[in-house]
Amino acid sequence: MSTTTPRTQARQRFVAATLGTPARSIEPASADASFRSYWRVTLADGGTRVLMDAPPAQEDSAPWLDIGARLRNAGLHVPAVDGADLAQGFILMEDLGTQSYLSQLDSTSADALYADALDALLRMQKQVDTRGLARFDHEFATRELELMPEWFLRRHLGHSIECEEWDVIELAFTRLIEAITAQPQAFMHRDYHSRNLMVVAPSAAPTAALPHPNPGIIDFQGALVGPLSYDLASLLRDCYIQWDAERVAGWLEDYRLRLVDAHLLDVHTDAARFGRWFDLTGLQRHLKVLGIFCRLHYRDGKSQYLADLPLVWHYVIEVARRYRDLAPLAELLQRVRGDRDLTRPRDTVA
Repeated sequence: MSTTTPRTQARQRFVAATLGTPARSIEPASADASFRSYWRVTLADGGTRVLMDAPPAQEDSAPWLDIGARLRNAGLHVPAVDGADLAQGFILMEDLGTQSYLSQLDSTSADALYADALDALLRMQKQVDTRGLARFDHEFATRELELMPEWFLRRHLGHSIECEEWDVIELAFTRLIEAITAQPQAFMHRDYHSRNLMVVAPSAAPTAALPHPNPGIIDFQGALVGPLSYDLASLLRDCYIQWDAERVAGWLEDYRLRLVDAHLLDVHTDAARFGRWFDLTGLQRHLKVLGIFCRLHYRDGKSQYLADLPLVWHYVIEVARRYRDLAPLAELLQRVRGDRDLTRPRDTVA
């Protein structure tokens, strides 16, 4: 029995029309937390491309094209585009391979890989055109934070939040947003971490247009203008891999000094102040992620993200306990969780 669907046929027609020849095969490559899916296209000559399938009823692919062009114009390695049909939701692009940072990182490779990633991050923050981009402002950060009480506390842990608990949560949210808005603002990828950075094959030699081919950067369509430490926290306090505190502190201080040299950070912003910004901006992100990972399970049926909750939880509690004005939030979250296994979904949801 044929498994060909109208969408399958549409993918095949788009690829053939874009490249001028039918593909030898179009096979699933990956999916992400959105409605997008990715397909590896193998050509008759053995070459490959990646097809993004983003149904237009659920996903707008125009931002992907816009942000990709901005990054490419700044000399960063994002997939080159062969063709796009936004009405159908298809983009055919360069294949950056299958080796994500996450698959290649270990204690030996980390310094070299992160050196490349931090070089690319500095280039993003210095050179990417941010005109017309939306801002990661008070309202945006608040909407993200509200995902945690709704999807993590209420839906995942089954906890009804009391008035006095809301006071604790809202005070913590205020402190996080104060730290976010106090920082210099720059281009912000928003998901700059080990699953969205690709280790590019050594054959990808530097050129004038692409001086730093590694890393390949993907999943950038949600970019905004936002706090200088956000992508740094996303990278160094990655939701999918953890590094010891001493190593992170070293990377953090080296990058702070580079920001000062690049005139992106005031020379009077010392390590303690920048460290608080880094901690609290990362905490905002991780509280959001607690909510998103649970929403992906309960709303979208993507249960694999529950397995990543323990590391995100660790970051939240570790950072919140470090600061007197945030310690009550850590105490509240620990009390509500109790001894619950975060990777296990609730059997019933109210």
